[in-house]
Amino acid sequence: MIEREFIKERAKHLKIKEYVESTVPKIAGIGKIKIERTPLGERIVIDAVKPGLIIGQGGRTISDLTSTLKRKFGLENPQIEVHEIPIPALHAAVVAKRIASDLERFGPARFKAIGYRSLMDIMNSGALGAEIKISGRGIPGQRAQSWRFPAGYMKKCGQVALEGVDISIVSANLRSGTVGVQVRIMPPDIMLPDKIKYKEPSKVTPLAPPSPQVKSETKSEEKAPEAQPKKTKRKKAEAEQKPVEAQSETKVSAKAEPSSANVRSEHAPSGETK
Repeated sequence: MIEREFIKERAKHLKIKEYVESTVPKIAGIGKIKIERTPLGERIVIDAVKPGLIIGQGGRTISDLTSTLKRKFGLENPQIEVHEIPIPALHAAVVAKRIASDLERFGPARFKAIGYRSLMDIMNSGALGAEIKISGRGIPGQRAQSWRFPAGYMKKCGQVALEGVDISIVSANLRSGTVGVQVRIMPPDIMLPDKIKYKEPSKVTPLAPPSPQVKSETKSEEKAPEAQPKKTKRKKAEAEQKPVEAQSETKVSAKAEPSSANVRSEHAPSGETK
């Protein structure tokens, strides 16, 4: 059956991941381990905080690891690639392993300080949200209980929660028993379907309303008749001035006529006068 082959392949990949994590020192800070099948062979990609410890001096450590994987798990041509993690606080696997190592070192009595410190490191690195769960005996009493450290925004259901949220589960072996550590991180570059970007509307100069124009027209029409009486007053004044000028002209002409008559009588002949 095809399903059984898929299950065998997945179980084989899980064993390879567990072997790589056990052989590589914890100081290297291994994150995710991806195994891909290519035509040339199996491609194993390891994310680590300190890739130099995995590669080794002159590449000896990584060459020994490839030979052991080829011999122990029957891989034809394994190719191991090591990538450096730029921000360790944004990888759930690195944070969970760090919390587990701190619990193994200091015990469950300081679980609150460890949880809050790692939570603040995640949020200060730029994550949208984070959640840390520490459960087991000694958290916080003798009975097995769980303590949750939440911060920010977290998706719990949907396709985003399955693919976008980085989840890691690690166990810490203590004297009192096994303690489980679960870390969920919402990375800052995640694409959320309910996130909407809107643009601010540009400033548009409002058009002048029609009502002020009508008012201005009515005002001009009302002012026009008021200007007419001023013209009539001027005309009346001019009309009054005209008869005065005419009377003065007539007087001047009347005064001038007798002078002419006298001149004629003086120059008339002597027979007519007698």
